[in-house]
Amino acid sequence: MSKIRDYVPIVGESTIEELFLLAERLKGKIIQNINSTAVGGGVAEILIRMLPLLQDLGVNASWGVIKGDEKFFHITKKMHNALHGVDASIGRDELDYFIDVNRQNTQEIMADADILFIHDPQPIALVEQKDTLGRKWIWRCHIDFTNPKKDVWDFLKNYIERFDCAVFSAPAFSRPLAIRQVLISPSIDPLSEKNRELSDDLVNGICERFNIDRGRPVITQISRFDYLKDPVGVIRAYKMVKKHLDCQLVLAGGGATDDPEGMKVLEEVHREAENDPDIFVLFLPPGSDIEINALQRASDIVLQKSLREGFGLTVAEGLWKGKPVIASAVGGIPLQIAHKYSGILTHSIEGTAYWIKQLLNEPEYAAKLGVNGREHIKYNYLITRHIRDYLLLFLSLYEQKDIVSL
Repeated sequence: MSKIRDYVPIVGESTIEELFLLAERLKGKIIQNINSTAVGGGVAEILIRMLPLLQDLGVNASWGVIKGDEKFFHITKKMHNALHGVDASIGRDELDYFIDVNRQNTQEIMADADILFIHDPQPIALVEQKDTLGRKWIWRCHIDFTNPKKDVWDFLKNYIERFDCAVFSAPAFSRPLAIRQVLISPSIDPLSEKNRELSDDLVNGICERFNIDRGRPVITQISRFDYLKDPVGVIRAYKMVKKHLDCQLVLAGGGATDDPEGMKVLEEVHREAENDPDIFVLFLPPGSDIEINALQRASDIVLQKSLREGFGLTVAEGLWKGKPVIASAVGGIPLQIAHKYSGILTHSIEGTAYWIKQLLNEPEYAAKLGVNGREHIKYNYLITRHIRDYLLLFLSLYEQKDIVSL
């Protein structure tokens, strides 16, 4: 596991020294993160990498995971979709069950925690314990709140406004609330297995294992199999391109333990692929970070054709590897891509297909996008910046003055 000083060659000595100074001011405070899954999805991925670095800085940070059954996660998946603007009917009995499961998980709260950092809607009702336990409570939203369904938003708002503050990933997700709101974008870890440098031999070996031909263009989307990631739309865009240019498509990802729809989406993807030998649908097990890293590095173009997106860290991952990225202009993706400078933003299947053809036909322009994209990620979306923002947020809970910006 990386140590915080391992990042000095990437971000500089002064950045790391600032983190130590901020961490020192939190001495004696206990911070507990709580979410709904330890495996799969961006929240778990960030926490797995961030907590050891916070601890290396001297911050007493820990992580708890609530437990739920299949019924609970079906309800939270519908809630997730509704917050993304998708029509999803959630009955009063389902909301009551959601609250009841949260109440059953109160034992996951550390009695001596000074700051409870609650991630996403699944454990949000734990804040009912605030009046009993006191402490400072933060709610962190990692999903796209651009156009939430009103009934679900109204239900969650009653809980959100019990927190001391709410954290969103992009300005467009901010909602009218009676509590303070903070903008903190997520990040990638450049030293993680998913993002560190790999040898050509390792990349080639992994491609050979999956029978991917590096002698022909490779287009890749890395995402869990989720309707909102639109893998079927990716295949349709590829088919439009294939009529004009020889290329291969890689759709790779896994599932999350709190997402019950993944296997159904995977079946639809296989049907749409129609046994095309140049479409590689790879359902990867947890811990496949090296494989994901290698597949992105082997790609000529990285896609992220989401219909909705909280932030879309796969965009940052592709850009960090110097790859031209074509992604939907949704959620936090436009924060990562300046159109036609550090990547390409699209709005449709046809637009995605058009830009795939353009970049395959103009490799010098594609390479320039990759160079610009990597620089943008370096200065804005690495884990050291993320840690700094969190440390400032924690400290702000004990200051009388509002922080103007993080």
